[in-house]
Amino acid sequence: MKKVLVTSTDMMMQFLAPHVQFLREKGYDVDVACSEVGNRFEEVQKLLGEDKVYKVRLQRNPAKPSNLKGLSDLRQIINNGGYDLIWTNEPVMGIMTRLAAKKARKKGTKVVYMTHGYHFFKGGQFKYKLFYPIEKWASRYCDAIITINWEDYNLSKRKFHAKIVEHIDGIGLDTKKFGASIDVIKKREELEISNEAFVVLSVGELKPHKNHKSVIEAIGLLKEQDIVYLICGKGELLESFKNRVNQLGIEDKVKFLGYRKDVHEIMQCADLFAFPSKREGLGLASLEAMAAGLPIIGARTRGIVDYVVDQETGYLCGVENPKDYASAIERLYKDEDLRAKISDTCKLRACKYDIENIRENILKIFRDITK
Repeated sequence: MKKVLVTSTDMMMQFLAPHVQFLREKGYDVDVACSEVGNRFEEVQKLLGEDKVYKVRLQRNPAKPSNLKGLSDLRQIINNGGYDLIWTNEPVMGIMTRLAAKKARKKGTKVVYMTHGYHFFKGGQFKYKLFYPIEKWASRYCDAIITINWEDYNLSKRKFHAKIVEHIDGIGLDTKKFGASIDVIKKREELEISNEAFVVLSVGELKPHKNHKSVIEAIGLLKEQDIVYLICGKGELLESFKNRVNQLGIEDKVKFLGYRKDVHEIMQCADLFAFPSKREGLGLASLEAMAAGLPIIGARTRGIVDYVVDQETGYLCGVENPKDYASAIERLYKDEDLRAKISDTCKLRACKYDIENIRENILKIFRDITK
């Protein structure tokens, strides 16, 4: 039986736990090392086993002094674990795990680093380019890199030191959940939306890089139309957004729904999905929307361009260009036949991102690397 360690900071519960369970089903002995996981550490222990989950004093912020303690934690776990394979995720955890595993690699342990989107990318802010030399240097301390978008794959293949570079289509989503039908009329009543309204939906934290502002501005340009914009998420920009909505006179057209656990149901009430994010590794929320059959209007940036194709799965827009978003929304608002055609294409193309496919892809990579 192969022994595996999976490490991450905050994404263990939301993204990685299903993969840990799957690897165990396939006969692997899997331990987990993670941070507080957004105060969900005990939940991770309950799900994956208290004796199999280790807490590491690491945070996503690379400047936190406690990260040095986290490196010590990882060294102790790895040096005492006798692992055949280590699968690490996220920048800080990824770098610290690779450093902690240097001794183990000399004894035959294989290390795989999965990047869910490098901080640096074409068109990104200059400050994030500082991560490039760090990631390049750290790439010599792993046996394989897995990427989830093609820009990161091509860069890793050309520039980094890992002998193996693989691409997979994201971390996986349950397409059946987001494709299931609900009582749309009842749900719209709950959300206080008329059946006649054309609904644009976004899901994501109210933070600058999610760029909801561009779509709010677009709704302002279209305020004479019967269009409603729903935003699921919470964050620091809520009051700023509310003020801008008031300035534009579109209080009746923009609804801030906060954090929701029924996003899959809200998607069934929408007509299209807006994903204006300035940076994404791939973008799970928009892939879920595709599975629900929603056309996507997305920012023309790394990751999103892998699946948003003009007139096929939606439309690409300038990252901070409200006129682009307004034009795309209006085009789909006015053309029901086009929406239906794009919806069918979205459902079909979302299938390759299903978690069942992703699990098998990851399993194959791990089997190949530990032969």
